[in-house]
Amino acid sequence: MNANQFFKAVSQLQGWRECAFLLSLAERSFPNYALFAETMGLKSGAKMRQLLDLAWDMLQKEVQEAAIPQLLAKLESLAPNVDEYDAYGVYPAFDFCQLLEQALLNRLNPAKHRATEAAQLATSTVMNFIELSEGEELSEDELVRLLDQHPLMKEDKMFQRDLVLSLKRQRAPTEVYIAELIEDAANGGVSNLGISLDS
Repeated sequence: MNANQFFKAVSQLQGWRECAFLLSLAERSFPNYALFAETMGLKSGAKMRQLLDLAWDMLQKEVQEAAIPQLLAKLESLAPNVDEYDAYGVYPAFDFCQLLEQALLNRLNPAKHRATEAAQLATSTVMNFIELSEGEELSEDELVRLLDQHPLMKEDKMFQRDLVLSLKRQRAPTEVYIAELIEDAANGGVSNLGISLDS
C-alpha cells in the first residue's frame, strides 16, 4: 500500500471505524503524555489513562451526548500548555491530547472526517522527534534520507497501515476485536517515539 492508497483508505473510514482509528493513534502515543506528566511531577497521568479508557468504552456503548462535552472539558484541564514548559516532551504530550480530542469530537459529530489529519499529526510527532534527536547537523537531503529509513518512521507507517486494513476487514466493533485493537496500539507500553514509562 503506497502513501496515496493509504490516505485514500483512511479518508474512507467512517463511524466506529474512524473513531477506533483515532483512539488507536491516541493509545499508541499515550506513553508520551504519561512520561511527560511523570517527569514534570504532574499527577495527571492516571486521570488521563481513565479518560482514554472511557473513550474506548464508548465504542461499544451507547453514549449520552451530554457526557462528551464533560470529557472534552476534562481533557482540556489535563492537557499541558506548550508555552508553559521548556521541555521538548510537552509537544508529544500535547499531540496525544489532540488525538484523543479528535476521537471524542468524532463521537459528538461523526459526519466530520478527522482521521486523515490525525494520521498526519501522529506521523509528524515521530518526524519532529527524529529531527530533534538525530537531525541537528544534517542537510535537507540527509534529513529526508534519515526520515525515510528510520525504524520509528517505518514502524509508524506499518502500524497505521495495518490498523486501516484491519478496520476495513472488521464488520462490527466486538468486545474481542476492540480488546485486540487496544493491545496492538498499546504496543507493550512503548509509544510511537520508542519510549515507555519503564525506560
